[in-house]
Amino acid sequence: MGMETMEFNLLREPWVRVRTQDGTIRTVSLTDALLHAHAYVDLAGEMPTQDAAMLRLLLAVLHTVFSRVDGNGVPAPFEETEDALLRWSELWQLGHFPEQPIRDYLDKWQDRFWLFHPERPFWQVPEAKIGSPFGAKKLNGEVFESENKSSLFSACAGTGKESMDYPQAARWLVSLNNYDDAAAKKKAKDRPLPSMGPGWLGRIGVIYVKGSNLFETLMRNLMFLQDGGELWEPDVPCWELEDARSGERTEVACPDNFAELMTMQFRRALLERKENKVVGYTVLGGDFFDSTNAFAEPMTLWNKKEDKKTGLVYYYPRKHEMGKQLWREFSAISDRGGHKPGVIWWNTYLQGQKLLSRKEILQVCAVGVEYGAQSASMKDCYTDALSMNLELLNELGRTWQICVDDEVNNCEQAAWIVGRLAQNLALAAGDKNDTGAEAARAQFYFAVDQPFRRWLQGIDPETDEPVEKAAEWQEQAYRLAAELGRQMVEQAGTAAFIGHRVPDKKNSEKSYLYTAPKAYNSFLYDLRKLYPKQDEGGTE
Repeated sequence: MGMETMEFNLLREPWVRVRTQDGTIRTVSLTDALLHAHAYVDLAGEMPTQDAAMLRLLLAVLHTVFSRVDGNGVPAPFEETEDALLRWSELWQLGHFPEQPIRDYLDKWQDRFWLFHPERPFWQVPEAKIGSPFGAKKLNGEVFESENKSSLFSACAGTGKESMDYPQAARWLVSLNNYDDAAAKKKAKDRPLPSMGPGWLGRIGVIYVKGSNLFETLMRNLMFLQDGGELWEPDVPCWELEDARSGERTEVACPDNFAELMTMQFRRALLERKENKVVGYTVLGGDFFDSTNAFAEPMTLWNKKEDKKTGLVYYYPRKHEMGKQLWREFSAISDRGGHKPGVIWWNTYLQGQKLLSRKEILQVCAVGVEYGAQSASMKDCYTDALSMNLELLNELGRTWQICVDDEVNNCEQAAWIVGRLAQNLALAAGDKNDTGAEAARAQFYFAVDQPFRRWLQGIDPETDEPVEKAAEWQEQAYRLAAELGRQMVEQAGTAAFIGHRVPDKKNSEKSYLYTAPKAYNSFLYDLRKLYPKQDEGGTE
């Protein structure tokens, strides 16, 4: 095993895909991605899941470097929270990452960044050689294409080849570690092993904050303090470990430092190469931790659960529901009755410390995946983004949070009212089987989606007044729902207009006449009850 086995250094070779200011996609080295982050708009990998995984890798490097040295590379580890805030603010005002400290750090650790290396291949372990074997095709998220009806992943089309080049394989390796399904088989014969779940990011509802360029995005998620305001323990990214962790399916404690969490190896993997191509890989389950109250994880929505017996309240990560618009998760983002995602807390905290301006617009991005039966394959991918005034989410924004939350709940109600209209129209038309309620609700959400986003983003907590702002939205929501209802009645046709008798379930002597006009009238009545007309003159 001579030097020739070391190949493709991720600090020098281009492999990270970024989008430049003019919209073109470029492939750059890990070092360049950090040093020129301010010149790139965003990460631009093959899939949003890959970008989320890549973001965490970049954050781990930055956190490790700048929690130890200042912008001039002078050693200055954080002693108290004040230091952390000062450091963040210096970087933010600089507007880009200082070159020397990053280069010095990466030069020191460059030997741990070889994609191929006899002892320490990046993000891999030689012990994984005995793992479940898969072809390159599976590495590239193509499993999807077969299961997913839409052309959501047409970006991967035509790459179903049996091999991929090093840059692409490196990107998917980072993604695999965080999003791998649970198809790999156990290998250890000598001891019972816990069952394996998908990679960590696949098990949570990923949320991160996006800035106007990659530097800003990295800074917005670069939490120098943990959720709640304490300092983290000193960083230990996986490449700094004396020996790479190689045990199969190992339960560990939830990390107490940022870099360990961001670089945790949820899989043990090993790439297989042939003639300068990656032709496959082997994989075993890796590290995992209990997700209950795992608040070290800053990039997820949370669900609250109360133990009926003990009365104890605990939290666990809340996954995104496929097809559910992100604004409908507002209460989980703003933490009314729950736990705010760490990165959202961090941004409101920075604003409270006056490090972010009062007029800051926050863009929240969500990425989620859905796995098939037994989580043996990935079925679907979810992505959405939402913009709002950051001030809405701080302590002083409580009244606004209640106001927005109420309107989200009203929308749920309105959707049910629209669904009931669909059911009644189906009965009026004599169609007992397919009521179309589900489809009608989805149609309603589609109709209010853009208007609701505009309304939310347009709220200025300093000048607006919640009651007026809510009334303005309610009138709009009423009009959109009423118009949709009118179209539904029109489409129901003549048979529904004349109507059908349906026997009473309890008393077969009785029957009830369903007609389209009747259905429409009760629909309008329910809708007006939900969204009462505001008196034009203001007060009664």
